[in-house]
Amino acid sequence: MNDTSLPSKYQIGQDNVTPFGLDVHNPVFLISGLSILVFVILTLMFQAQSAAFFAWLRPAITSTFDWFFLSAGNIFVIFALVVCISPLGRVRLGGQEASPDYSYVGWFSMLFAAGMGIGLMFFGVSEPMSHFGSSMGGIAYGDNGIRTDWAPLGAAGGDIAAAKDLAMAATIYHWGLHPWSMYAVVALALAFFSFNHNLPLTLRSAFYPLLGEKVWGWAGHLIDIIAVFATLFGLATSLGFGTQQALAGFNFLYDWGTGGVAVVVLITFISAIAIGSVVRGLDGGVKLLSELNMGLALLLLGFIFLVGPTAEIVATLFSGASAYVKEFIPLSMPFAREDANFSQGWTSFYWAWWISWSPFVGMFIARVSRGRTVREFLLCVILVPTVLCIMWMATFGGTALSQVITDASAPVAAAAQEIKLFYMLAEFPFAGVLSLIGIVLVLVFFVTSSDSGSLVIDTITAGGKTDAPVSQRVFWCSFEGLVAAVLLLVGGSEALGALQAMAVSTGLPFTIVLLLMCVSLWIGLSRASKAMA
Repeated sequence: MNDTSLPSKYQIGQDNVTPFGLDVHNPVFLISGLSILVFVILTLMFQAQSAAFFAWLRPAITSTFDWFFLSAGNIFVIFALVVCISPLGRVRLGGQEASPDYSYVGWFSMLFAAGMGIGLMFFGVSEPMSHFGSSMGGIAYGDNGIRTDWAPLGAAGGDIAAAKDLAMAATIYHWGLHPWSMYAVVALALAFFSFNHNLPLTLRSAFYPLLGEKVWGWAGHLIDIIAVFATLFGLATSLGFGTQQALAGFNFLYDWGTGGVAVVVLITFISAIAIGSVVRGLDGGVKLLSELNMGLALLLLGFIFLVGPTAEIVATLFSGASAYVKEFIPLSMPFAREDANFSQGWTSFYWAWWISWSPFVGMFIARVSRGRTVREFLLCVILVPTVLCIMWMATFGGTALSQVITDASAPVAAAAQEIKLFYMLAEFPFAGVLSLIGIVLVLVFFVTSSDSGSLVIDTITAGGKTDAPVSQRVFWCSFEGLVAAVLLLVGGSEALGALQAMAVSTGLPFTIVLLLMCVSLWIGLSRASKAMA
């Protein structure tokens, strides 16, 4: 039986209004929609000022709050571990008689596609190389990106093997246990309070043990509004990365342009496909595309592994994972990092980005995770994607590093971040086909992220209803593309910085929300565990 120790007088959708055939939860929908619309209009009206503001915003936040982001990331990992090994892990999402809605294959596919897709394509090659060529790895590069010496610039002291291991450890740190723990905490809270207590599938429900009936008032409205902002701008950042990489790939293969017109055309085209997927719904759209993308991703991964430097990839996999375990605590220390570029330029941004994504990914994971025990849920949601991320980074990043170590003038070394993947693939047979598959993966990840995100935002702004009119999902899907396009256009040469600035600015307040969510979730799970005794 479900634990009913958290009573509620709230009925899903009871406060909703239905103008023009919509089904919205006032004032969350109205405030969120109007605020984002005003943001878009003002950004377009004052482009020069907006660009300058975005350029200032990200470093200002990450340099001031880097200790806070790193500390919060550690708290989420520790919290997930404690819950997993404690008696609270026995609790089953949906009640003790519930059974899973999806097979492991379908479940893992949706977890992976929603949580990391575009980022892995963008950073799979570029991040290991960036750390390898920084003070983290201790390898010196000239302004043109060509290695100049093996000077002892940093922790590796000029040792190539040590530099490579440190580069992989730093990369895995950003894509491993920490981000997936953030996702898992949000997903578990949403699933538990929705499936076990029949509360709406929205962020405010997770705070019932702390706020009681106040979650249905302005306190809850504020939580959901912040969640909408965080989700939309976190998604816009990812869509911006995907757009730039896809355009760079098309330009690399077919000499297409990468200017403003190309940005608008591509985002419009992909948003249209995402809208079509949204209309088809979770099973007919998102699940189908996620499984398709998972198959393509594994196909590309397998080809690179088998045709590339297989022995070096395997060695990189184990040495990188070993270095990650060894350096886990030093990398995680919020007050012991002398390398400000790493803690502020990389980790703080990543943690803010993952946290801004957590309402979207968390709610999506929650919707597809009914019937799992808390322990099974945490182990699978955290460990399985982490292992896949390590394999991906070792294969793509390890291959690129092998190319550069073998030939210091390899083109991938001097390439811009968004095109490093295609220069790495250019060294393989069937390079054109592989690059095209890479672009397709970016685009489909773009679609799955956009339509999954629109489903989640629509659920939040509809007061937790999961069957709101399709027109609302189309509205939010269109808005995500619009925001990404505006930030890319206004940002100009610093477009990615503008996207990252908005992700960081929304991730900061939402970090506080997630820390409080841990407290509320612990209270709820403790009550459920006692009820089972």
